[in-house]
This record gives sequence, structure tokens and C-alpha cells, in this order.
Amino acid sequence: MSSPATEMAPEKAPLFPFDKKTRRIVTDPLSDNNPVTVQVLGICSALAVTVRVDKALVMAAAVIAVVSLSNVVISLLRNKIPPSIRIIVQLSVIASLVIVVDQFLKAYMYGLSKELSVFIGLIITNCILMGRAEAFAMANPPWQSLLDGLGNGLGYGAVLVAIAIGRELLGSGSLLGFQLVPEAAYAAGYVNMGLMVLPPGAFILLGLLIWAQRSWTGYTEEA
Repeated sequence: MSSPATEMAPEKAPLFPFDKKTRRIVTDPLSDNNPVTVQVLGICSALAVTVRVDKALVMAAAVIAVVSLSNVVISLLRNKIPPSIRIIVQLSVIASLVIVVDQFLKAYMYGLSKELSVFIGLIITNCILMGRAEAFAMANPPWQSLLDGLGNGLGYGAVLVAIAIGRELLGSGSLLGFQLVPEAAYAAGYVNMGLMVLPPGAFILLGLLIWAQRSWTGYTEEA
């Protein structure tokens, strides 16, 4: 009969696991289950703030921060939220975080904050945030909820930045304010694609991106 000293103590589960299953929470939204190109969410901001790369980067960072933190807060409160008011609580948490992000931008990036104006506030209505809060954070622990928010925010941000690079480069001949098309090209007759600084240009690039992503992953809509 073994003594207590020789018995193997049960192995404790890690506090912040990052096994294969957990990693998929982060990586799936980057490609196979991208919130924009697969779920077709967050389209309005993808079209509205992608004229320049710097605006797209700020919007992407704001959404990443809000969706990640809101997922954690809602996950911590999930067992204390009455089902009848869960949507109101989720909206309140998201709105509070959006206000904090908006005030931060006004304090440290006032110029970009003015240019983004109403679109920062409209993060509250972004379907990605409510979707992740309801579908994931309400049913999973805080660590996994944080990773889910981070993955979906990064997936959203990657699409925004990709569209912005195409629009700024083709529409203005610049990138992050640096002129890439030389003056000699303009003197020789090169003309920027004015369509790219208009909403239809964003639609075209987004459509091409959705087609390319779904062709690569083999994703098809279920009937």
C-alpha cells in the first residue's frame, strides 16, 4: 500500500492554457472564420475608414481593444447576468469601453479622432462585438474569451488594413502619407484611380478580397 508521500499529486490545469484547441480560437478568425470575409460583419466601417492606412490602423486597434476587453468583462459577469437583460448588459459594457477608447483618441490622437469622428462611436453597433459577446463570452471563461476577442479583432483589422493599402496606394499614390508614385510618373501621364477614394472602390476591393479568401480556404455558403 503506497504512502501519501509517494502518491502522485494530480496535475493542475494551467491557468492560461494555450494548447492546440485554444490556439484555434485565435487563428480561426484570421482566415477560416474571418468576421468580415466569411461572416460578412463589420462591412460599414470596412468601407468608411479605409481611404487611408493610418485611419484603418486606428480603427482596427480600437475594435481589437473593445472586443477583447468586453469579452473578458462579459465572461466574468456571465453567471450573474439575468438572461432577460443580457443584451442590455452587453451593450452597456461595450458602450462604456467605446467611450474610454474615444476619449483616449481625443487626448492623444486628436487629428485622427476628428477624422474618424462618428465611426468610433459606431463601434457600439458593430455586429462583431455583440456577436462574440453573445455567442462566445457568455459561455466561456475569461482567458478563452480574451483570445476570441483578440482573434476576431485581428481578423477584422487585417481586412481593414489590406483594403486601406489598396485604396491609398491606387487612389492617392501614397502609403501612410509617404508618396510612393514618383513625380516623373505623373509627368509621363500616370493618373491615380479616383474610384479608389470613393465607396465603390472599397466595395470592389472588399469583393476581391472575399473571393480570394474563400477560394483559398474552399469556403462555400450552406444552402
